[in-house]
Amino acid sequence: MVAILERVRAEPTDQARIKAALRERARALGFDAVGFAKPELPRKIQSAYRQYIAQGRQGDMAWLARKPERRQSPKALWPAAASAIVLGMNYGPDEDPLAILERRAQGAISVYARGRDYHELIKGRLKQLAGWLHGRLGAEAKVFVDTAPILEKPLAERAGIGWQGKHSNLVSRTFGSWLFLGEILTDLELAPDPPESDHCGSCRACLDVCPTDAFPVPYQLDARRCISYLTIEHQGHIERGFRRPIGNRIYGCDDCLAVCPWNKFARTAAEVKLKARDDRRALALAELARLDDAGFRQRFAGSPIKRTGRDRFVRNVLIAIGNSGEPGLAAVALERLGDSSPLVRAMAVWALAQLRERPILAELAARCRPKEQDPDVLLEWQAALA
Repeated sequence: MVAILERVRAEPTDQARIKAALRERARALGFDAVGFAKPELPRKIQSAYRQYIAQGRQGDMAWLARKPERRQSPKALWPAAASAIVLGMNYGPDEDPLAILERRAQGAISVYARGRDYHELIKGRLKQLAGWLHGRLGAEAKVFVDTAPILEKPLAERAGIGWQGKHSNLVSRTFGSWLFLGEILTDLELAPDPPESDHCGSCRACLDVCPTDAFPVPYQLDARRCISYLTIEHQGHIERGFRRPIGNRIYGCDDCLAVCPWNKFARTAAEVKLKARDDRRALALAELARLDDAGFRQRFAGSPIKRTGRDRFVRNVLIAIGNSGEPGLAAVALERLGDSSPLVRAMAVWALAQLRERPILAELAARCRPKEQDPDVLLEWQAALA
């Protein structure tokens, strides 16, 4: 490593050696994939993004429609940028992520949220690499993770990291569908790598497995129908037509990722902090439904799950309880009829309607409806008794 750095300092214009040194340093920091691209995106990508927003497929994610011109090209974020360094970190699971769907009394958590919050981890590593770049070569650099206004998957494709599959996520021939992405923009001129080509072929596995038909056509996602969006980003009540397909997925959905045939080449995450914690592999719905705000914060400290907030999370848990087919869990839903959150109360009614007979529901309604003032909760009672 030292020898490489000496050559880079002696020959700062030798882009091949600079890139080799960057790759070596990035891998030492735990990144599994490194690629280089121009900080620009073709017009067809920009046009597709504008069309996506015009169709409202972003749902509640209002930030995606805010200042769309900044998302259309990385250079719009920083005009001085001459190169984009795209980095991937593998988070491949060590077990079949869909096996939990058969254990109906437990909640299914998306693979990416079973370890530490990757945003913090990757941003810290990106800053270290950017600091190294500045210290060794005097280059200016800015770091980004997926909360920043960069269309990172198209950029990763142009950097040769992978390609956007029919499920709209990045697919790698080496890591399957399990890569977290981060980017560094720098004023250092570096030759771009060859872009990756599409290797999906005629495969439709990711499209056909989707429980809610969230892909209107291949390569396009309607977030408003996506279980990941509904259980994480959607702030209100989840439409009745989506509740049954959600099953026991209480945070995110891995179905389209997990069935990708390219996962046969994937490997388990090497980064310890991204590995699944034992207490997030099997989550009892009864325990989760009883979490108050303080308990929720403590239970999911350091996890991306905390961003949903307690009320939305318990909303999801109650949908899973309603789908569990476990009559014993009706008592847990019953406890939540008096919850302070209308989101929670409404889904407690729905869960009970799936698990209890109409005469029992009528008795509960007679006690609860006179005290209920939220119109959405009242509509749930009405539907339960219809």
